[in-house]
Amino acid sequence: MELTGAEIVCESLLREGADVCFGLPGGAVLPLYGALSSYPAIRHILVRHEQAAVMAADGYARATGKVGVCIATSGPGATNLVTGIASAQMDSVPLVAITGQVPRPAIGTDAFQETDVTGVTLPITKHNMLVMDVKDVAQAIHDAFHIARTGRPGPVLVDIPRDVLLGEKTEFMWPTETKLPGYKTPGEAPDDQVAAAAELINKAQKPLIMSGHGVLISHAYGLMTELAEKAQIPVITTLLGISAIPSDHELNLGMSGMHGMAYNNLAIDEADLIIGLGMRFDDRVTGRISAFAPNAKFVHIDIDASEVDKNIKTTVGVVGDLKAVLGQLLPKIEPNVHIDWRRRIDQLKVEHPSHLVRKSDELLPQYVLKRLTEVTQGRGIVVTGVGMHQMWAAQHCKFSEPNTFVTSGGLGTMGFEVPAALGAQIGRPDTTVWSVCGDGGFQMTMCDIATAVENHAEVKFAILNNNSLGLVHQLQELFFEKDYVASEYSANPDFVKIADAYGIRGIRVTKQEEVVDAVQQAMETAGPVIVDFIVKEDEGLFPFIPNGQSVKEMLEEPAFEEIA
Repeated sequence: MELTGAEIVCESLLREGADVCFGLPGGAVLPLYGALSSYPAIRHILVRHEQAAVMAADGYARATGKVGVCIATSGPGATNLVTGIASAQMDSVPLVAITGQVPRPAIGTDAFQETDVTGVTLPITKHNMLVMDVKDVAQAIHDAFHIARTGRPGPVLVDIPRDVLLGEKTEFMWPTETKLPGYKTPGEAPDDQVAAAAELINKAQKPLIMSGHGVLISHAYGLMTELAEKAQIPVITTLLGISAIPSDHELNLGMSGMHGMAYNNLAIDEADLIIGLGMRFDDRVTGRISAFAPNAKFVHIDIDASEVDKNIKTTVGVVGDLKAVLGQLLPKIEPNVHIDWRRRIDQLKVEHPSHLVRKSDELLPQYVLKRLTEVTQGRGIVVTGVGMHQMWAAQHCKFSEPNTFVTSGGLGTMGFEVPAALGAQIGRPDTTVWSVCGDGGFQMTMCDIATAVENHAEVKFAILNNNSLGLVHQLQELFFEKDYVASEYSANPDFVKIADAYGIRGIRVTKQEEVVDAVQQAMETAGPVIVDFIVKEDEGLFPFIPNGQSVKEMLEEPAFEEIA
């Protein structure tokens, strides 16, 4: 059949299994929108800002495991995708971003809305391409999806000039293979690497598993849990590794790192073996590298060879697909109990109870999240932005299924919580999504509440409203002599009135006894709901390992006797 370039894009999207895309039209990409109208199997979600398109595609991808797709026009439309693309690259999220470009004769002339978006995004994409011939469009889309979803996933940008989209029809030929010489995707690891890892695990007296995002990406959570249970090895997660193992599993210790559980960080300090699974040993996990796990040997299993030995000198590095490697490793692991080690961790948990919430007469954000997760019983999806609310959610929300905690980890993108929650709910329409927001981040992208309303998305927005950029405020308190410059809001809007303006329900909560009822009301109300929790303004986030410091310098919440 003969198709235009724009029709080839749509046909290619269908063949790659893309049934949803998020975007905002403009002149250079308008031919693609014209073609989309003839492809009703592809649902288009019209956002209010291109940043929301890419972040919604990100949330969709994380919640479903499929490739997220976003569309933007040339120039400012394309550059508005940049932050979301960078976030997806840092967090290994499979995305395909399709951008319109000025017509081929105008490229390089500083034409209206011309930007070299492939040049701009080269450092923050897994791959990108400028398609200059309509005959190459199908191959480009096919290759883009293959690159985005295989190996270590990541974002791919495909830039297509307007005249390539709009030109004469050409015979559509669907590629039978990718044209990517040199691009290899790891599978099983070499047997000697696996055997060496098994030997260390079997000999260890104080082992810990550190479960990262790669466990979720590779669908290796079942095998990871089997490994932990077989050898009775406690599991610590990274921020992005949360939900790989149920929160109530006896071996799950929760999150480690800068704002992780204090007892986890102290256990790492005493461990004799760290088994890193699909994680990067980044600075938010390790603190000062030279002081991280000083008594431990390291087994690091990752699909990306460049991550092994990058930050931590490993004793045994294993490169391969994590699910495949764990399948190789498990038969070589001897059953164990590690009774003394687990008792020691239980002792640390009693001495450093950072998982508990203190009793207070004021409305604490931790209390809100504790009650919220009790009402939801750990079901549904929790999406956060970045800041204090993100870390409190990581500490206190409970999860029973994989891929139910969605957040911007590596780049730390404020404003992520609104569009990513929308994308997650579009991808999982039978699932209620709680978007846990800071009042600062919420205001960055709240225009796309309208998109949630238009699409009847079951997203409940829980704003932990402390009238400030809370984490910045705390850093100023601790390290800048309480010089609170540009971190306090004096004119926050009335979020309940904003809900009313969008024609949805808004609830304000100021007291502890109102929390459960508000959460239940939100759950019982169809469509989006905004719940404005007016929380204690100067509440600090603990534990806290200051930048560049070690566990020894970790700041903990002052001791308390009464538990909420």
